Amino acid sequence: FLLLLDGIEDPQNLGAIIRTAECAGVDGIIIPSHKSAEVNPTVSRVSAGAVEHMAIIRENNLVNTIKYLKEEGFWVIGADAKAQQSYFNTSIPSPTALVIGGEGRGIRRLVSENCDILVKIPMFGQVNSLNASVAAALLIYEVLRQRINLLPG
Repeated sequence: FLLLLDGIEDPQNLGAIIRTAECAGVDGIIIPSHKSAEVNPTVSRVSAGAVEHMAIIRENNLVNTIKYLKEEGFWVIGADAKAQQSYFNTSIPSPTALVIGGEGRGIRRLVSENCDILVKIPMFGQVNSLNASVAAALLIYEVLRQRINLLPG
């Protein structure tokens, strides 16, 4: 289970996402080399030390990384507010590479076009978006929930 973060620029969000990912058993996080928060003391503090237990890789080209992961058998699931299907109604295949977009802009077009499945988080209020770390937490734990439900016993 991998997490790809497409343009998370806020160190507070990055730290919170790393903490959630580590708690949920995500195997690694891939972030772009450009237009992404650095893993710094703020990120470490917000992650409550989870950065020490999480493999974090910086890549120059997220699209090429996605293509490589697909060649290796990963299903790439993108979180996109414009997606047709809700994550509530989506069976998430494994192994999974979950893509979370940056604050305000979401995932970039080319990243979105290379995802196998796009899912949205339903919005029913007057505000039409969640904080990136909250969206990541919901989807990370949905992947985990589906995996646990597939285990025998």
